Amino acid sequence: MPIDLPFIWAGIIAFAVLAYVILDGFDLGVGILFPFFPEKHEKDLMMNSVAPVWDGNETWLVLGGGGLLAVFPLAYATILPAIYAPIILMLLGLIFRGVAFEYRWRTQRAEYLWNWAFTGGSVVAAFFQGVALGALVQGIPVENRAYAGGWWDWLTPFSLATGVALVIGYALLGATWLVMKTSGDLSERARSFALPLSFATVGAMGIFSLWTPWLEPLYFERWFGYPTLIFSVIVPALVLGCLYLIVTGLRKGYHARPFLAALGLFVLGYAGIGISFYPYIVPSSVTIWEAAAPDESLAFLLYGAVVLVPMILAYTAYAYWVFRGKLDPDEGYH
Repeated sequence: MPIDLPFIWAGIIAFAVLAYVILDGFDLGVGILFPFFPEKHEKDLMMNSVAPVWDGNETWLVLGGGGLLAVFPLAYATILPAIYAPIILMLLGLIFRGVAFEYRWRTQRAEYLWNWAFTGGSVVAAFFQGVALGALVQGIPVENRAYAGGWWDWLTPFSLATGVALVIGYALLGATWLVMKTSGDLSERARSFALPLSFATVGAMGIFSLWTPWLEPLYFERWFGYPTLIFSVIVPALVLGCLYLIVTGLRKGYHARPFLAALGLFVLGYAGIGISFYPYIVPSSVTIWEAAAPDESLAFLLYGAVVLVPMILAYTAYAYWVFRGKLDPDEGYH
């Protein structure tokens, strides 16, 4: 039986994007929450909680984007022109927050500027990631294997609402991360933010679960046709289960459970998108097999992925292991 290389590579790219979302999501969330913690020592602790891992988290974005170009060139050439503007703004946001990680510790007089760069970069990056996702979900017009839309097609109420929803979701990840990694007043304040953010995130997921099926006939068929209707029942039940774990974990004083359950919400949301899309990589226009590079190229690249992906997983796991546990207020990465 021949190996389905496009399917394997679709799984690798999907995993890389999911890894980026759940890993970089919480440190973007810390930046989003930055203005709500006015004390300098609180801000220092917040940045130190993510400083050892934030740049490694973004490795998965490079792998996902670079892999899409190399493995699914038609999809890359079709999707990127449709979302150039939000992608560029997202990257600018990531640049600003990345510079703020280093420069904030080098100045006192202009520290407030780098605080705002960290916050602004986090909000902009999160918001435009959501906008780009919304633009992809709502559909990209394709004719003759090329993007057939206009420059502003990405700018719709759905994509803007998706951007706001992702900011809320990342803020939840950031709040539960701080609950897990910090102690004392900072942890308790983060706990107080996490509770309403958990309900807001699940509420946003519910709104988009009702909105999305009406965007494309493909989505309606997937969500309400058999056998995929089974997932339309199971996934919402699991979402409510994650919400229960977050709420009870916060109220009972657990540290890790709320964060892990919040990650579960993102995994379930991502699974829902995957169920809606498959087998299309450009919704209802281009399948993963139509967009794939020749099998010879996919096989050659797979040899590199077999080495590279485990290496990335290993150093990511090692970084989190080294910096595990609660952050010591008297010690920091900087």
